[in-house]
Order: sequence, then structure tokens, then C-alpha cells
Amino acid sequence: MNKILEEIRKSIIEPLKEMDIIVDSVTYETEGNYNFLRIELDKVNGIDLDTIVAATEVINPIIDKLDLIDDSYILDVVSKEKGSV
Repeated sequence: MNKILEEIRKSIIEPLKEMDIIVDSVTYETEGNYNFLRIELDKVNGIDLDTIVAATEVINPIIDKLDLIDDSYILDVVSKEKGSV
């Protein structure tokens, strides 16, 4: 799975970089009965919900085209969590 996650990461880094978005991590996790392809993003000065939505619209077709994961999963694009201030 690590090779698959690295391939996904490599495929989305450049398009997101053009949007000034940093790919922090790409993980595949099972929670209960669900599999999640979780992509954690960051941006200088933080990332808002509109940017997450725009990034998801870029990421989704790339992952669909790659078609590397046979299992059903939920694409979960999230912002990097910041520590409490």
C-alpha cells in the first residue's frame, strides 16, 4: 500500500502546488467498516473550507484516473490540524 500512497502523493503534489497547497500526508486507514483515503493538506497562513473543496475537485479526477485502489473507500481531504493556541 505504501507504493500506492506514494504514487498518489506524487500525482497530486504539482497540481496542488500551483494552488499554493502543501500535501502534508496521504494515508489509507480503516475505521469501523469504512476505508478512508485521507489526504491532509496545509497552506501558508492556514487552509479554509473553500480551498479544501477546490483541492478535492483537483484531487478526485487524478485518483480516479490512477485507479490504484481496488477496495471501496471514502476520499477524505482534510486540513492539517494545528495545535491549540
